Amino acid sequence: MTRTRPLVRRAALAATAVTAALVLAACGGDGSDTAAGPSASSSVSAGAHNDQDVSFAQGMIPHHQQALQMAETAADRASSAEVKDLAARIRKAQDPEIRTMSGWLKSWGEDVPSAAPGMDHSGHSGGGSGMAGMMDEKDMAELTKASGKAFDTLFLTLMVEHHEGAVEMARTEKAEGRFGPATKLADAVVTAQSAEIEEMNQLLGKTGS
Repeated sequence: MTRTRPLVRRAALAATAVTAALVLAACGGDGSDTAAGPSASSSVSAGAHNDQDVSFAQGMIPHHQQALQMAETAADRASSAEVKDLAARIRKAQDPEIRTMSGWLKSWGEDVPSAAPGMDHSGHSGGGSGMAGMMDEKDMAELTKASGKAFDTLFLTLMVEHHEGAVEMARTEKAEGRFGPATKLADAVVTAQSAEIEEMNQLLGKTGS
């Protein structure tokens, strides 16, 4: 009996030591989780977005603004009821999207593009700025001077190119963005504007995009 007690005591001490080690390990784990906690919370409060989400919003806002400017010219210059209807639908869809994306940028503490339609787009032409499909000043000037059937043809031709640029930008956001509402909006842009491209090509007498 006297030999058994020390063995039992040693076993109990060993068990206590293991338990203490496990408790310390668990506390250490809690500490590291707590350290990670604020950063995880900040990420969530910031909308869990990345640089691509910011680029998408900052690029798509002026892109949409130019589409609105183009659509506004159709009200009194287009001769086709179909073109006028299309322009009205573009304005109805894209104006709220501009407000939505502006809200995201403000909540992220990022710059919101402030240039209004009619700004100098020469630096954003489809050729060289990375903002695909944007018209340059020459194109916009030509559109604002045109009227009737000539306007319809030019408007549709330019808007197809403009939409193709938006679809390209939206596909990049879908592939690389992190912010759920932004990738969802990008998906909506791809769907809606791809359908409008097909519609415009049909109006131009083409077989498809």
